[in-house]
Amino acid sequence: MKTTGGEYCAEGSATVVEEVVLGVDTHLDFHVAMVLDHLGRRLGRRLGESKVPTTTGGYRSLLSWAEGFGPVRCAGVEGTGSYGAGLARYLKSTGITVMEVERPKRRHLKRNGKSDPKDAEAAARAVLAGEAAGEPKSAEGRVEMIRVLRAARCSALKARSQAANQLQALRVTAPERLQRRLCGLATNELVATAARFRPGNDLDGVETATRFALRSMARRHEALSEEIAELDAQLDRLVAEVAPGLISLPAIGTHHAATLLVVAGDNPERLGSEASFASLCGVSPVEASSAKVVRHRLNRGGNRDANRALHMICVVRMGSDRRTRSYVARRTAEGKSKREIIRCLKRYIAREVYRVLLSSPGAQGLGMDGRDRAPPQEAGSRRGDDGVGEGVQQRGNPHRFG
Repeated sequence: MKTTGGEYCAEGSATVVEEVVLGVDTHLDFHVAMVLDHLGRRLGRRLGESKVPTTTGGYRSLLSWAEGFGPVRCAGVEGTGSYGAGLARYLKSTGITVMEVERPKRRHLKRNGKSDPKDAEAAARAVLAGEAAGEPKSAEGRVEMIRVLRAARCSALKARSQAANQLQALRVTAPERLQRRLCGLATNELVATAARFRPGNDLDGVETATRFALRSMARRHEALSEEIAELDAQLDRLVAEVAPGLISLPAIGTHHAATLLVVAGDNPERLGSEASFASLCGVSPVEASSAKVVRHRLNRGGNRDANRALHMICVVRMGSDRRTRSYVARRTAEGKSKREIIRCLKRYIAREVYRVLLSSPGAQGLGMDGRDRAPPQEAGSRRGDDGVGEGVQQRGNPHRFG
């Protein structure tokens, strides 16, 4: 049975076993761990510290070592989205609660110094003090599949843009005869023309070498275009399976939906509320009042990729969605600036998206807990007549779930 103070007492026995908290400072090749009791005391002088390799065997050894001090109540892990991803998955598979811990702030490092054991101890103390960033993404479902495909697509797009820019630059500096032939061609026409060049293997002049270079970059551009098309096909299929209700909303296509899905993760319920999701996307309003002026401004924090997706959705709706255009006209007549109107719209869109993310595919309006949820225009806080929210200020750390 469990007693007060984070202790366990076996029935019919006077033995009391204290719970412990595990803190881990993660690295590429090894992790450093520290164990504290429920009162924040280090267990032993050097016994409460462990260094293990980043392998399944190392994770198993780390957990066995920590449980030697008592039942592990919770683990605070740095970098659960990078070096600590494997450890976080292993600990969660054993039933241990894992909390994301932010790296120590610089002002604390200057005062207390820095070492791996100190960082691990700080992670454990952050969990004990309730200052952990929150539950990390589970990263074990179809949203994680979307994330890795999207990362590959972004790198391919960047490489294709670089190849196109280099093609245009080489055309400008090409010999005059070659330049006249390629002059006025759009990028796609330039790629198709340059890919058909046959300069041969014996490069006997500047023009021949330029043709060879142009063909190389044109073929690279074509290969990357094929790669992007394959990735787009996979993303279209996965996003349609995971969130069909999301891509059915106005101005939300596959790529904006993928961005918002990746930000929320495979377990969006970890965010707790739509205000937390808005804060994570950087669209929760920040009060900027002074004297008799009461106003809010845009939030410059949060995930900027998600913020950009919401901004583009907002811009498209302002130009094509009848309901949004009527809202903009009414708020403009009330004296609101365009920036303030966009802030309100982005906050509303975040609320709308969050409710769709929590709904199961094919059962819109039902949350993950099976209870009916109010539609966006009936939920939330202070709104205009058309249901577009003025925004909700989230209490606590605005980057709690970043």
